[in-house]
Amino acid sequence: MRFFKPVTPWIAAVALTFGGLGHAQTREVTFAHQDMVFPYRTVMESGELEKATGYKINWRMFGGGGDVIKAMASGDVQIGEVGSSPLAAAASQGQDLKLIWILDDIASSDVLVARNGAGINGWKDLKGKKVAVPFVSTAHYSLMVGMKLDGVEAKTVNVMNMRPPEIAAAWERGDIDATFIWDPVLSKIRRTGKPIATSGDVGRKGYPTFDGLVVNAKWAADNKVFVVALIKAISKADAEYRANAAQWTAGSPQVKAIAKWTKADEKDVPDAMAAFVFPDTGAQLSSTWLGGGAARTLANTSLFLKEQGRLQEVKPDYASFIDTSYLKEAVKK
Repeated sequence: MRFFKPVTPWIAAVALTFGGLGHAQTREVTFAHQDMVFPYRTVMESGELEKATGYKINWRMFGGGGDVIKAMASGDVQIGEVGSSPLAAAASQGQDLKLIWILDDIASSDVLVARNGAGINGWKDLKGKKVAVPFVSTAHYSLMVGMKLDGVEAKTVNVMNMRPPEIAAAWERGDIDATFIWDPVLSKIRRTGKPIATSGDVGRKGYPTFDGLVVNAKWAADNKVFVVALIKAISKADAEYRANAAQWTAGSPQVKAIAKWTKADEKDVPDAMAAFVFPDTGAQLSSTWLGGGAARTLANTSLFLKEQGRLQEVKPDYASFIDTSYLKEAVKK
């Protein structure tokens, strides 16, 4: 589906920057995405970034941030979507990654949902229950922190490690009592369950989470123009959504593209997107996010993961895993 104008000003500018590079040498990048409903899925659908840069982009879908981190560590993936929890783990282990963009403030998009009739009305009711969550994900972090804050010992809950598709199947079979999960699975299970808490609830108590765009540091340095073009494309799509959210409805070309790339049901996409907050470039560079807040979140997350026995070491500073140079370059042009 091609529903954007063939050439926009930023595409023309990037194309001029790249010149005839695409004809002389085909450059290639593998991009690991997940199933979150982000505005820039429209960029993936339109092919505008490939047209602007001349790069061949291999879009590969992964079931969770932990899997993305493993693929990036192996060298199979150069750019990926990762939640703050798996990113904290990777940074603590010294992986050569840089956070370059905050894809979203998770806010109310990760939700703890209990099955109807499971007898779960709050955190304390999780004792003795089967709760599924993708391990080392932001939802896993929010689940464990939420239980701790409410005085629920982790050993009293049967926390089960499942990827989103596995959670959907287990829910259908009646194998689990609750799950902490995101869309598109979230929209499906809410039909026979009730929300108990969100990641935003946990975040307001001092433990926020986010999804970020990360790059292999060396690859990004060698392909700076592409990374800058990518940030400009994502920023543009986010801005279009913020300005016209009411028009992004089921049946619209934007929502059709998002549903295609995330395997979500079109009718669920608008409400699912509304649960996210997509920071603009000013907010990105502010102390809330890349200017300090993201590093604090990574540090706090790493400390918690170490307490849980999932990390051996916590770095003294996580600011070194954040690189704002690509965003600052994108803002200038």
